Amino acid sequence: MSNISEQLHMYLSHSFVLYALIVGVSIALCAAMVGVTLVLKRFSFIGDGLSHVAFGAMTVGTILHVSSNLYVTMPVTILAAILLLRGGQNSKVMGDAKLAILSVVSLAFGYLMMNVFSSSANVSGDVCTTLFGSTSILTLTTEDVILCLVISAIVIVSFVFLYNRLFAVTFDEEYAKATGTKTETYNLIIAIIIAVIIVLGMNLVGSLLISALIIFPALSAMCVFGSFRAVTICSIILSIVAALTGMFISILGGTPVGATIVTVDAIMYLIFILLGKVTARG
Repeated sequence: MSNISEQLHMYLSHSFVLYALIVGVSIALCAAMVGVTLVLKRFSFIGDGLSHVAFGAMTVGTILHVSSNLYVTMPVTILAAILLLRGGQNSKVMGDAKLAILSVVSLAFGYLMMNVFSSSANVSGDVCTTLFGSTSILTLTTEDVILCLVISAIVIVSFVFLYNRLFAVTFDEEYAKATGTKTETYNLIIAIIIAVIIVLGMNLVGSLLISALIIFPALSAMCVFGSFRAVTICSIILSIVAALTGMFISILGGTPVGATIVTVDAIMYLIFILLGKVTARG
């Protein structure tokens, strides 16, 4: 036990580990806040599709040698979210088909660009890192951390300020629309927030696993709690605990960060399924 604590103390003395923990907690917090709304509104598939778009945008940023990939991936992913929800409402292509097309094309484009233009000798390793977040969380610069914290703060403030309206749109969109709430606007805000979280979360768990970071804590909390507020609070706590636990296991055991965090989330989900069944019987 003392050996583990000594190892942790040694790792925590490095700034890149502290950066990873700070960013990991902020991303987990934002993802959990929006995850409940995402699951209840059946928007989970949008998160998965936008993560592929973010992958394609990130490869462009890498090729152009942009100081931070966030400057490319953020606007592109937000634009994709807007187009998916608002663009072409009279289009012959249905929303799910449009999302599937966008996902596949973005993923193929990103992989093609990395193979054609990448100057790295290990393209497969770079692709794996981008898709699964194996080491990218440990290579964050001070600029990345500050930018991530600022964006996370904006997301948190927006969610708290719009909590009542998002609650109404989530549970009864037709009633909210009848009472004068601009439901399309708030759905758009939700989609933009999702896009922002996906871009931030790519450094933590990669583009393919980010949906799990958003969905698992919400599903776990819903197994035990029934109110929107309780589910949201529980989801936030579970998400932060899973992120920290996963990162500490990854640091000590040398396992991939993203895959470890998602595995911890999945284990928590199974535990909460059992807790939900026990409390239901009681």
